[in-house]
Amino acid sequence: MTNPISRSRPKLLLIGDQGQVAFELKRTLCSLGTVIVASRQGGDVVLDLADIDSIAAIVEQVNPDVIVNAAAYTAVDKAESERELAQMINGDALVQLAFAAKNVGALLIHYSTDYVFDGTKTEPYCEADAVNPQSEYGRSKLVGEQALATAQIPHLIFRTSWVYGTRGNNFLRTIRRLAREREMLKIVGDQMGCPTWSRHIAEATAQVLAQIGVDRRSAYADWDKVSGIYHLVSGGQGSWFDFAGKIVAHLRRNESIACRELLPIATHEYPLPAPRPKYSVMNTNKLCAQFGVQLPHWEAALAQVLQEIDQPKI
Repeated sequence: MTNPISRSRPKLLLIGDQGQVAFELKRTLCSLGTVIVASRQGGDVVLDLADIDSIAAIVEQVNPDVIVNAAAYTAVDKAESERELAQMINGDALVQLAFAAKNVGALLIHYSTDYVFDGTKTEPYCEADAVNPQSEYGRSKLVGEQALATAQIPHLIFRTSWVYGTRGNNFLRTIRRLAREREMLKIVGDQMGCPTWSRHIAEATAQVLAQIGVDRRSAYADWDKVSGIYHLVSGGQGSWFDFAGKIVAHLRRNESIACRELLPIATHEYPLPAPRPKYSVMNTNKLCAQFGVQLPHWEAALAQVLQEIDQPKI
């Protein structure tokens, strides 16, 4: 009697290494298969999305079942003066990634943004709502979405917003620093969105992949059935002022800080190179209906993050 042939674990190519979501994905994806990290430096393989011509060869070399693209040009304001670079990384590179994924038969997962909307709605955006980005960053991310939509490959696009976490440059870390340095903080109060913890994005991605399978030998046909855009954000909604208020209130309960007053201001009082959507709350019913995945309310998530930050490091 011969022994059955053992099947190797599925391979997941994670593009991105140091970003907030990529960092969390390295942990959450490990239970699903062998994770190969591709980044400009420090990964298992070297991959720079700005080097368009190298993408196909590297994907072919790794030959993954699933590609998770967590790398992007995210300097929103800088994109106004670096339009070509933003378009190359967020748009042109996705054309090549889609081509490479099709060649090896991989599922491609990509993260997009609320900046594809113009912010003129007054109720949560659904996936089918018209897109109308107002910034170069938003336009570059839309090009990436469109590249996947027209590539005729199995793909999942997760639109998220106001991403924060315990590492990297984000609103949470900035407010914690400024609250310790300044007596007054002026925070924009007329933009509404969904603050979303990077870890929850990574965990939701893993939950979805666990449901649909990561082995192309058995899951490819089913991937096509669920391909498309999904909104992946925390529950509820709030302004940047609301977000900052929760952070500062927590700090005050636990330490003595410089900040004595938070002042809400209008968007025009804090001008930035790139226009922001005034309202970018996103409806997540499609994600919940298809996969049963629903993130906690943003205030509950923030409380969990702040508690984790305060835990003494061993």
